[in-house]
Amino acid sequence: MSLSDPNSLPTVVPVAIWSQTDLTQAQVSLSGQVNVYSLAGVWTDVRQKQTAWLEQGGGKTQSLIFDASKVSSLDGSAFAFLIDVQETQQKAGGKFEIQGMDPKYQPLLHEFDPINNLFPVPTPKPKQSFVVSTGMATQNLLDDARGLITFTGHLSADLVWSIRNLRQVRWGDFVNAAVEAGINALPIVGLVSFLIGVILSFQAAIGMQQFGAVSFVGPLAALGIVREMGPLITAILLAGRSSAAFAAEIGTMTVNSEVDALVTGGLSPIRFLVVPRVLAGILVMPILTLYADIVSIFASMVTMLAYGIPFINFYNGMLAAVGIEDITSGLIKATLFGVVVSAVGCLRGMQTGTGAAAVGISATRAVVSSIVMIVLVDGVFAFISYKTGF
Repeated sequence: MSLSDPNSLPTVVPVAIWSQTDLTQAQVSLSGQVNVYSLAGVWTDVRQKQTAWLEQGGGKTQSLIFDASKVSSLDGSAFAFLIDVQETQQKAGGKFEIQGMDPKYQPLLHEFDPINNLFPVPTPKPKQSFVVSTGMATQNLLDDARGLITFTGHLSADLVWSIRNLRQVRWGDFVNAAVEAGINALPIVGLVSFLIGVILSFQAAIGMQQFGAVSFVGPLAALGIVREMGPLITAILLAGRSSAAFAAEIGTMTVNSEVDALVTGGLSPIRFLVVPRVLAGILVMPILTLYADIVSIFASMVTMLAYGIPFINFYNGMLAAVGIEDITSGLIKATLFGVVVSAVGCLRGMQTGTGAAAVGISATRAVVSSIVMIVLVDGVFAFISYKTGF
């Protein structure tokens, strides 16, 4: 017989043969060595025939049998093939059964438990009632308040310790935090303060012009900037910039277990990490506020030129309206804001959970909590100012 004769070539029998009895019964017969090489040509063919058979079922209960009685060996790809076919069969609501498999492969098949482990049925989360949700929110609020009070006590004690032990304070971290929160924040603080001065003067002049009192816009704007707008705008900018940075920095250390390492080494995380940053916030916040006041008042002075108010008139009116107690009041408020912004950022950083997303969550919580605390402190300070006239 010639070698070129096609009939002389040996016939390769597939390791998996699909046979279909009717629309409700089908069988896959395995034989020989079922491995990654022998399955390469038959896996897709069996799956396509299975899919077509399931679509023809018309909702009937369809049963698929795997006959493994003639199998000589199985590898990992064979079990993957079984998983694929079984998962498709069960997803369509049909039955799946393996017959004739060598007992030595049974422990591996049961240990693998392919469908239950690889394709778990999603369980919907039960909806919580209004009472349960309210109770959980209240508990979280109380836990957060307890943590804030505890942190405030520790921080106050360590700030007193830092005054008594100046040489033991980490002044290197203090300088780095002051540069990051102070000098690097000058451009954004200056830009926003200039815009606030312009907008505040223009909006006030529109109303005052109706009564012929445009000359009073400058003193009123200067007074509002010094007492309220300067400290408040600067504090909000630092909350979005420095507080989030403190939270992300300390939060990363918490995720990497560096804070736990400090505790294990007998070092106080608050003295080591928080105190330098809070001291930096206390230092830079009044300076930035004074800088914001000057830029905003200058912007207001330039704006009033459009309404025919010369610099000298603006200056004299500002001196008559703004006193040293107004400037002092704004700087004291700014100092309190500096403590709040830096302390809350450090607190949220130390409360960071596990995982990469936890750092972002802590930074977001730091910004939100800082702004809320700024508003609360501002409200309390306004009430005290109203009662005392300061």
